[in-house]
Amino acid sequence: MRAAGIRRYSDPVELLDLPDPDELRSDEVLVEVRCGGIGNWDDIARTGGWDLGRQPPMALGVEAAGVIAGTGAAVHGRTSGSRLADGRPADGRPAGGPVRDGLAVGDRVMTHSLPLRGQGAWAEWFVAAAADVAVIPDTVPFDVAAALPVPGLTADEALGDGLGAGPGATVLVHGASGVTGMLMVELAAGRGAEVMATAGTDAAARVTAAGAAHVLDRRAPDWSGQARRLTEGRGVDLAVNAAPAGAADAITAVRDGGRLVTITSDPPAADRGIEVREVYVAPDGTRLARLGELLAAGTIRVTVGTAYRLEEAERALACVRRGSGGQAVVLQVAP
Repeated sequence: MRAAGIRRYSDPVELLDLPDPDELRSDEVLVEVRCGGIGNWDDIARTGGWDLGRQPPMALGVEAAGVIAGTGAAVHGRTSGSRLADGRPADGRPAGGPVRDGLAVGDRVMTHSLPLRGQGAWAEWFVAAAADVAVIPDTVPFDVAAALPVPGLTADEALGDGLGAGPGATVLVHGASGVTGMLMVELAAGRGAEVMATAGTDAAARVTAAGAAHVLDRRAPDWSGQARRLTEGRGVDLAVNAAPAGAADAITAVRDGGRLVTITSDPPAADRGIEVREVYVAPDGTRLARLGELLAAGTIRVTVGTAYRLEEAERALACVRRGSGGQAVVLQVAP
């Protein structure tokens, strides 16, 4: 199958010819990929900083949108789907009952699934754990669906599991202008929190439209002091850091006894009774399905800026490295 990936860690991304997927296990689905999402996390995987569960040569990519072409024996849907796309039977190993209901061959789906069951998502076929898969709402196109899983799950897990953000809380989103940061603002506002955010001045209008009550210039040397003044000197209740190397700054805006979550692997030392947590994205098909419903309803938004062809994957990754102005970048794997 055609794929985009690396022969060795830190190599540039190139077009590869890789073997088709093996027979499905009972808890897996085979996705015919239409679009693959791209983020800075893919560059971390390219250089070996994120173990995806297999070694090069390999296709990169950890999020995909496409059509189910086959299901394992323990995946129950509206139609029988226990064979691979070419008609080969799945292995049918017993799993103690169905592992997922409601998924069927022909469904439009999106997924973030790790560790990899086969190759990465920048390929014609992607094997995913059924529990990590969500049906795409009819009104959501494949490119938008491919760009949702990692930033959407990260934002929702950080705000819900990490912070416990809810009505009445003041929530700071530090680094709100990217795809993940914008989703954090929208989800926090949707939970009834009063949202304060940092962003560049060029992104302030977008962040305000996403639901932030106050947008602070992240380049201003005293932005955390501004945040404290806006809370009458107390500090925000909760903060989530999405800015690279920004957690140490974010904690200065948090009140005594508050809570800070960072998604950038740079947790500061606990101080003033503030609870500090790190959050790393975790696959979750059920949560992803709820995010898809919010996307279809317009409660959250993902804007795709550029769609590159599979053979342009290195260019696409370079675009992510430069910064894409808050718009998602995707690979168009199939028409």
